[in-house]
Amino acid sequence: MANSEKTRYSDAELQEFKAIIQTKLEAAHKDLEELKSSISHENDHGTNDTSPTFKLMEDGSDVLSREETAQLATRQKKFIKHLEDALIRIENKTYGVCRATGKLISKERLKIVPHATLSIEAKNSQQ
Repeated sequence: MANSEKTRYSDAELQEFKAIIQTKLEAAHKDLEELKSSISHENDHGTNDTSPTFKLMEDGSDVLSREETAQLATRQKKFIKHLEDALIRIENKTYGVCRATGKLISKERLKIVPHATLSIEAKNSQQ
């Protein structure tokens, strides 16, 4: 066989990536829960904010931080979806294959960005 270039990662390598993804997924779910909790608890004011001026200024910043928190939660949900999709690719044994070139994405890249679907070369050529 002249072409010795691998077309996919071995089952053992896939299990290694699966463990990395599952760890990241657990952390991502925890972060999302904290964000959701933060959004729902921002309306809980203590009794010490009775000054109308203080409350008015605080309400403006609450809206902004609630929006920012909601945006972070949305990004976190998207990140979780990407990680879950990566787990599906592991099950299908297509994980780590660049969707543009069909070549393997480097292990180094996948360890840093485990949900990557493009190699560095393909990603750079998109810009």
